[in-house]
Amino acid sequence: MGDMQRLDKVLANMGFGSRKEVKKLIKCGAVEIDDAVATDAEIKVDPEKQAIKVNGSVINYRKYVYLMMNKPQGVITATEDTRLTTVLDLIDEEHLNFCPSPVGRLDKDTEGLLILTNDGGMNHGLTSPRKNIDKVYLAEVAGRVGMKDVELFRKGITLKDGYKALPADLEILEEAAISRVNIIVREGKYHQVKRMFEAVDKKVVYLKRLSMGNLKLDEALMPGEYRELTDQEVERLRSLI
Repeated sequence: MGDMQRLDKVLANMGFGSRKEVKKLIKCGAVEIDDAVATDAEIKVDPEKQAIKVNGSVINYRKYVYLMMNKPQGVITATEDTRLTTVLDLIDEEHLNFCPSPVGRLDKDTEGLLILTNDGGMNHGLTSPRKNIDKVYLAEVAGRVGMKDVELFRKGITLKDGYKALPADLEILEEAAISRVNIIVREGKYHQVKRMFEAVDKKVVYLKRLSMGNLKLDEALMPGEYRELTDQEVERLRSLI
């Protein structure tokens, strides 16, 4: 047999309600497994191989969920916290039932593209240091960002703790007291972009991730909103790993 799971979990994942609601469905005889009425919510089933019906209709099981969120400022990239709002607090129960996790992390005050999934293989592949996947950010920086900075970033800047960052591409959108730039980094160290600018005596005052690899943030998503990735978007991400 394949991946054995509790019946109530499978049905909850498929959007048939909470575990409590699913148990009521089973209790009233609305669920069948291989044409036999199910009576035990905790029975283990293989949803990829067994025929599961709800109210006479066969369910189309899916194992994984892939979400794109426009993460807002003030929310932490974590699965749980007793004091602060996490990105999972913004997810509906329908998708929470899949137990998704963030792919990488964005700082509390950083907004923009965040992928969440329960596909551990994809999560690992997209965050593996060996992949060096491009991540594009829009940054507003206190201080004039000039061509000297572009060259320093291109060569790989040494942070104040002595770590030499991988080469990064810096595009100046506006050179002013508060400069606007696009920056492409290929690693995900702690406070990476902020520390890179601190190394050239500048301070990031706003940061938004625009893309990760070949996946761009859907600008129709307001901060705090999310949607499922399309099949094409999922396949494009798979091509990166």
